[in-house]
Amino acid sequence: MKKIVAIGGGEIKNLETIKIDKEIVKSTMKQTPKALFIPTASGEPKEYIEAFSKVYGEKLGCKVDVLKLIDENIKESEIEYKIMDSDIIYVGGGDTKTMLEIWKEKKVDKALKKAWEKGTILSGLSAGSICWFESGHSDSMSFLDGREEWNYIKLNALGFIKAMHCPHYNEDNREEDFAKKIMKYDVIGIAIENNCAIEFKDNQYRVLTSEEGAKAYKVFKKDNSIMKEEIKKISTYRPLEELLTK
Repeated sequence: MKKIVAIGGGEIKNLETIKIDKEIVKSTMKQTPKALFIPTASGEPKEYIEAFSKVYGEKLGCKVDVLKLIDENIKESEIEYKIMDSDIIYVGGGDTKTMLEIWKEKKVDKALKKAWEKGTILSGLSAGSICWFESGHSDSMSFLDGREEWNYIKLNALGFIKAMHCPHYNEDNREEDFAKKIMKYDVIGIAIENNCAIEFKDNQYRVLTSEEGAKAYKVFKKDNSIMKEEIKKISTYRPLEELLTK
């Protein structure tokens, strides 16, 4: 069973996404699942790793491991072993562009595809949700040194979900800019607010939330106008085809 949980945003250390995190762990159907944290996008800071370990390890009962790719001279075989040995893979937020470049260089993308096809639960937040889609609405230009002014960009990602994804949809001017990208590229857009997630299970999906009122939307171009439809939160799974077609 292929499964991806794409979280729009929220602070894991403040337990803002805890209800979603619980669902991720529960769906492994294991007493002590192995959770692998990949914090490439944020530069692998100690505080973020500790926050993840506290939530997924201490609170949710996982056996936590971390995949560090930046400063450590790790072999491709070890990368693949860590990824394939996990029940849950959680990708942290940050600079999506740099993360994907590092992944490609170290063949992390190929290992993640193998894990997904095997049935490992792929999850993550912000950069860690963009990565699973065909493309994403990214703020990676904001991470460049000395940049006071920057623009959102369309980034090609791993392509497991055939849509363009916008995380943090309720922040800044993302909604307005995402609409421009959808108008330009004419693709299906999946926009997710903070403290909201979409769980993709084989050819089905459902919305998960950790806060009342957090929402997800399908955004697409029709007759030269932008359409925005709320993706309703219901208890049952819906066919994925209805989400990824106009």
